[in-house]
Amino acid sequence: MALTHEPTAPYHSAQDALRVLETVARHSAGVTDTELARSTGLGAERLTALLRMLRREGYVEQIGDGAYVTGDTLRRLTSAHDHERALGEKLQHTLDRLRDSVGAAVYMSRYVDGEVRVTQYAAGPATPAVNEWVDFRYSAHATAVGKSLLTQLDHNGRRDHLSRHRMARLTSRTITSDKLLLSRLESQPPTVPVLDLQEYAVGTVCAAVPITAGSSVGCLALSLPVEHAHRLKQAADTLNRNAAPLLLSLTL
Repeated sequence: MALTHEPTAPYHSAQDALRVLETVARHSAGVTDTELARSTGLGAERLTALLRMLRREGYVEQIGDGAYVTGDTLRRLTSAHDHERALGEKLQHTLDRLRDSVGAAVYMSRYVDGEVRVTQYAAGPATPAVNEWVDFRYSAHATAVGKSLLTQLDHNGRRDHLSRHRMARLTSRTITSDKLLLSRLESQPPTVPVLDLQEYAVGTVCAAVPITAGSSVGCLALSLPVEHAHRLKQAADTLNRNAAPLLLSLTL
């Protein structure tokens, strides 16, 4: 299965952040922002924003003289001991914060062994998760999560998935024509969130953005009650801007 995804803004941010972290890790006694700028080639504004994010996420710390050293989060994620548990906890913490900042339930999904899987999510009383009334594995054609993952496959990968999962009509808005769906997926720009406007469930709207680490396919998504549909675009943009920390965690 080939992939067609193009690098998105979160991907570029994560790559730049990795360059910063690699430089910090080489200087056990600490490295200044001036030295970081010289070593990474990043502009002052870009570097400042990245360092702010890396400090907030616990990847770097500032010591007494203002120099940067590796932080506890980085040490835990790059340790062979208990890496999976540390990663799961870090991702959940980031998802919880994202839920609060966008005011919506948020979901992390992967395309694993030819199937859609929601691997983690964050919801709450004021931000309820979507009711999974049809298994997400069998409804990729109708969900923002599924469509975002399918856009990252090549044409044959998409056709293979649709051949294994019948495109059932879940609401009056569900696309059930494979020709129409494949055309929509083909023309979907990688930097624009994929939307589900009551295609999966009446009363719910969703948006998803790609988070692809290496050769694996993933996405970050949110859901809102339809009465909050007017917030969907802004919430999706916020989600996209804040996807870099999740992508960075997955890359380490």
